[in-house]
Amino acid sequence: MKFLFWLLALFALAVALTLAAHNPGYMLLVYPPYRMEMSLSLFVVGLLALFVFAHLALQLLSAALRLPAYVRQFRHERAQEKGRAAMMEALSAFFEGRYASAEKAAVRAMEFGDDSAINPIIAARAAHELREFDKRDAYLAAMADKTAGDAAMRLMAASKFSLDQHQPQQALESLHALRDAGGKSHVGALRLELKAQQQAGNWDAVLELLNQLEKRDAIDAMSAEQLRQQAWLEKIRGQTQDAPSLQALWKNVPGEFKQRRKIAAAAARALIQLGDSRTAQQILTDSLNAQWDSDLAMLYGDCAAGEVVAQIEQAERWLKAHADDAGLLLALGKLCLHQALWGKAQSYLEASVSVSPSRAAYTALGQLAERLQQPDQAFKYFQKAMELQGSRIGDRTRRG
Repeated sequence: MKFLFWLLALFALAVALTLAAHNPGYMLLVYPPYRMEMSLSLFVVGLLALFVFAHLALQLLSAALRLPAYVRQFRHERAQEKGRAAMMEALSAFFEGRYASAEKAAVRAMEFGDDSAINPIIAARAAHELREFDKRDAYLAAMADKTAGDAAMRLMAASKFSLDQHQPQQALESLHALRDAGGKSHVGALRLELKAQQQAGNWDAVLELLNQLEKRDAIDAMSAEQLRQQAWLEKIRGQTQDAPSLQALWKNVPGEFKQRRKIAAAAARALIQLGDSRTAQQILTDSLNAQWDSDLAMLYGDCAAGEVVAQIEQAERWLKAHADDAGLLLALGKLCLHQALWGKAQSYLEASVSVSPSRAAYTALGQLAERLQQPDQAFKYFQKAMELQGSRIGDRTRRG
């Protein structure tokens, strides 16, 4: 189609030139005292040539005027390309663990004029990993006037930095600022807040955040269970005001945690210290009936209260199924010692030592010997208790 068009145009031009060549007309230009005469065809051709020349001259002038802007645009685009390349280099180096190279590449990207907020974030994170905290804070400060999305990145990074330096309150302030700025509580922010609340010891907040993360399927069940157990454990340990408050807290502990060794032991110890051995005894009894644990059985001997004879009978029933349990034998020895059943106390304590020598058992034997007016024997037992304590300290020192 184009070929046919140009062919027709060529024929039309040939006809026009033929007609122009046989045109008898002429042009007379007079400017006294000058006079110029030319054919009409030549004048038309000259006029067309002048128009073409003028058009080309104007195009050249326009191009010359646009040249500085073109050069600036070219340099800007070239700098942007270099900046993007430097940013990609910084990202690659950071995730490869080459933090010094990542920081340098991010700074180079900013020098090329790449105004993406990713560059100062990469530089700040790299400086943080290199423990150059002043430089890190300077990079973050450079983002203070960025847009809302960039501010979210800055606050998230600031929260992580604070947590790494065990400054939970500063981390929480950054997260609250993110929330106040309209940022949604996405999974990443919730996880950071969970860690911050753990470090700050805000265990009620930890339990609430665990519920939110579980609803979003953002934490595995085992990790959530462990953290929830830790939260209840710390809440119990922190409740040292009075026994009624601790009893009220114990009622709120979920049933699946009440019989766990660590939680039951923490609650029993706290209640014993607050003078409520009866409740401690009940907690230990329920836990031991559900699942046996030697450490809990040993703790059972420290909560002698009320009907100690009934406690002894309960412990002796357990002994039928756990005859070689050193912790249970020690508990029976302590309970018999409390009831002045000297013979049974000595028998149980010596049996505990024969199964597994312990500082507590030798100390109880020393106390028994003192009550039986046997100071030399008491001294020997106390000495063995101190030797066991010293050997355990030495073992921990060597392992450390």
